Amino acid sequence: MIRVSGGRAGEALVGLAGALPEPRVATVKLLKEKDDVLDRGLVLWFPAPQSATGEDVAELHLHGGRAVVARVKRALAALPGLREAKPGEFTRRAFENGRIDLAEAEGLGDLLLAETESQRRMALALAGGALSRQVAAWRDSLLQLAAMVEAALDFSDEDDVAPLPGDFAVRLAALSEEIGAWLQRPPAERLKDGVRVVVAGPPNAGKSSLFNAIVGRDAAIVSASPGTTRDLIEAPLMLGGVPIVLIDTAGLRESKDEIEAEGIARAQAAAASADLVLWLGPPAGAPDKAIRVHAKADLGLAPAESDVAISTLSGLGVDGLVRLVIQASTTLLPAEGEVALNARQRGALREASAALSQALEMEDLLLVAEALRIARTAFDHIVGATGVEAVLDTLFERFCIGK
Repeated sequence: MIRVSGGRAGEALVGLAGALPEPRVATVKLLKEKDDVLDRGLVLWFPAPQSATGEDVAELHLHGGRAVVARVKRALAALPGLREAKPGEFTRRAFENGRIDLAEAEGLGDLLLAETESQRRMALALAGGALSRQVAAWRDSLLQLAAMVEAALDFSDEDDVAPLPGDFAVRLAALSEEIGAWLQRPPAERLKDGVRVVVAGPPNAGKSSLFNAIVGRDAAIVSASPGTTRDLIEAPLMLGGVPIVLIDTAGLRESKDEIEAEGIARAQAAAASADLVLWLGPPAGAPDKAIRVHAKADLGLAPAESDVAISTLSGLGVDGLVRLVIQASTTLLPAEGEVALNARQRGALREASAALSQALEMEDLLLVAEALRIARTAFDHIVGATGVEAVLDTLFERFCIGK
């Protein structure tokens, strides 16, 4: 399918198909450039503003051979005022013409990159306006609260008008709590980038062997010599439909070797920032967010404090450990049907939350009004109503040509 958008889309369609078809009705047309027949396909005409971009749009549904597509594109390029679209330009025009907002555009971008069913559902919800509708509801509630404050300011000198309605603080607190609950949700990045699971512990604990067993290939070198693994080794994979980034690390110990010491420092940093740690050291030394793994069950009984005992030689317990990883990782991902926020959206919502918290603590109505205005501006940032010029190029350049 080739799409043409803009003021000359109608001229382009007439130039190739001979006439404009009835709007929004697929019509079979012979496409020609002068006397040269290009293809026989379906054409559609969408007059502005009821189109994908808000402009006049023509669509040509062609036979998919490369020669056909290339020839039709060459004929279009020869028409005056037409050029090939940049990546994401159709979606950007839709945003600029008010057909979609920024949150919906971000959802469409995520949908184009979705690799798992959970990613697809989340992106489809965003592209369909789930977050935008929620922001609109918050904004309506905020406007009602702001109207109460403005009325109190306008009539504060009249004795028969109360400064603020009695339920003002209750409604403001309820809005603040609802936004706070949204900020506690798992971030969208975990769903897109994967749950970061770090294999950590002392040297020769079986970390690389476990890493290879879960990945299903010899991705890390296994050796009896301490300090073999010196840098982080990452492997993205799917476990039970959950996106995982499994990370093998250097053995944790004191070392005077400069390179090994750097590897140990990286291992410590990876464990500290991990979503989940598979700890192969003494159970008492396990960090937070850890599954305590006794990795050499074929050599002796596991300590009572261990969560699971495995043997990578016999395969004992490895499947059970994988199930534990899946269970733990699932709790770190957005729940089914729950909209998650990306970093930009969370930043704006945190700004709104902070402003509402300040408004709850203030007594001066002018300061309360200003705090509510700041929160309203933050809501506008989420949907791209204001102050988002800096993010547009970065967003739309990841779209493919044709979107």
